Amino acid sequence: MDYSDFGERFRRRSGITLLMEDLAEGLARDDTIMLGGGNPAAIPEALEVFQRSLDRLNASGELLRALSNYDGPQGRQAFLESLADYFNARYGWGLSWRNIALTHGSQTAFFALFNSFAGRRNGRMRHVLLPITPEYIGYSDIGIEDGMFVSREPEIKRLEDGFFKYHIDFDRVEITPETGLICVSRPTNPSGNVLTDDECARLDSMARKAGVPLLIDNAYGTPFPHIIFNEVTPFWNDNSIVCMSLSKLGLPGVRTGIVIANEEVIAQMANMTAITSLSPGGVGPVLVEDLMRSGALTRLADEVIRPFYQQRCAHTVRLLREAIDDPRLHIHLPEGAIFLWLWFEGLPIGSRQLYRELKEEGLLVIPGAYFFPGQEVREGSHADQCIRMNYVQDEAALARGVEILARVLRRHR
Repeated sequence: MDYSDFGERFRRRSGITLLMEDLAEGLARDDTIMLGGGNPAAIPEALEVFQRSLDRLNASGELLRALSNYDGPQGRQAFLESLADYFNARYGWGLSWRNIALTHGSQTAFFALFNSFAGRRNGRMRHVLLPITPEYIGYSDIGIEDGMFVSREPEIKRLEDGFFKYHIDFDRVEITPETGLICVSRPTNPSGNVLTDDECARLDSMARKAGVPLLIDNAYGTPFPHIIFNEVTPFWNDNSIVCMSLSKLGLPGVRTGIVIANEEVIAQMANMTAITSLSPGGVGPVLVEDLMRSGALTRLADEVIRPFYQQRCAHTVRLLREAIDDPRLHIHLPEGAIFLWLWFEGLPIGSRQLYRELKEEGLLVIPGAYFFPGQEVREGSHADQCIRMNYVQDEAALARGVEILARVLRRHR
């Protein structure tokens, strides 16, 4: 096939393709321990909440209406209005429905936003600035042109008990005339790092001074799904863009992303949706709108989802500490999201080779080298000594996976 440059770009192998193929492969096999993908846990209490809501919607006919009708390209307006009221009541953001657009998941939103603010314009290439890495694997190949990302390595702070934490190294963060967008996630996939309120305020000040938007990926954050273990202040203003998702509530199949921005950005997003896919899906919005009306959404996030992941995270850390008696193991301080980020300092093999050996033993993780967009990961570097593992599987699977990891690491002492 004679593809265009655009078509050739999407023939390449990428980290996100590896992740999704591993997810599909693992689902097709009973003996694979899947600690690599980002599928949320099937929490029984959450599934019961969703089932009750679906039953109500089915009985009332609302579910059938959502399935049999297009919404507008900005998304279901009743849901947009409910979201605006919800955020205004909690944070006083002063939103209207014109400040919110729905997309086919967060990944679709990132594709639209990154390529809207970065890339070539009037012969000049603009970039997305990632002021701290590691960052979400799904960013890396989403630009339709090469060279779209500029990123910075973190400041690493070593903590007690074998933990460490990343901070933005502001001495190395520079906004230039070629910067089109600044992007951070909070909490961060893969590391579980949560930017402090001061770090967010400083980035906001830099962005506003330079006249570029600040995008905050809030897929795991507050107020929902609330997989965040710190008390932080949610952040939005008319120069920022906040992206959220229904996936980590436990609804990845509805493919619903939420973008909160000024009206100009939202109008452009809606126009892109109309051109590329007519309208967003309606099932996720009608379901979560029902949960918002009943008050179940807040209770679900605060009383079910957050405690589940916090307990499972602490349990997995204990498993790692008990199974891996190795001073090379450092764990990024888990502050949110659904992953642990493991640094094996001085590991003689790279993260890709470690991934292959673990896969041969029936354990899927993700090599750390894929989480540093905009950088060339050097052999033996910090990035090449890390892996991401999720902790959403049941406790028996986690224990087997950790034992495989410990066994493979013993080969490389």
